[in-house]
Amino acid sequence: MPLLLIPGASRSWGIAAALHGLPCLRRAPGSGQMLDARNLDLEEIATALADQSTYEHRWLINPETGETVLWTAEGGIDGETPVDLDELDLVPIEPLPPSVWYRDMADFVERIRDEQAGRRLRRAIQGRDAFRRFKDELHEEYPHLLPAWYAFRRARATRRAIDWLLDNSLVDDHAAGGLRAEHAEPDLP
Repeated sequence: MPLLLIPGASRSWGIAAALHGLPCLRRAPGSGQMLDARNLDLEEIATALADQSTYEHRWLINPETGETVLWTAEGGIDGETPVDLDELDLVPIEPLPPSVWYRDMADFVERIRDEQAGRRLRRAIQGRDAFRRFKDELHEEYPHLLPAWYAFRRARATRRAIDWLLDNSLVDDHAAGGLRAEHAEPDLP
């Protein structure tokens, strides 16, 4: 199935990708059916979008089946057979920049109703190592907020995965809208 490389996109992740020079792959017109959104592993796609590791690997999705795979230079996609990325008819899932995930922490801090926790978490996310300090502060001082944070982060990540699928023409607007409604952001304490 032919794919076209089109920089940028209309959704929020596409804008972030364009700002950071990341490609946005789209299906060529008339290239086939959309994936069945209900059969996709949105959590795995969200993990791929958040993967900031420097290890030599790439997350890919099969545009025909929706299956996600992890490719490495040494083990290919099956873990045993090296294969060049150019030989695969799979769509790469490029990670979103850390600033996107930082925004989740900042939005969570702004929306919680516990003023003291908000002040301390706001300080924790300033400067270098913000992700680590935020996590440490939550675990050590506000463990009662952990379930809310995990639910908030999961909803945001899942919605980004849905937007990524839509931006890459792997699901249609109707399916994406239904999935987004199912993964609304939770109310925060």
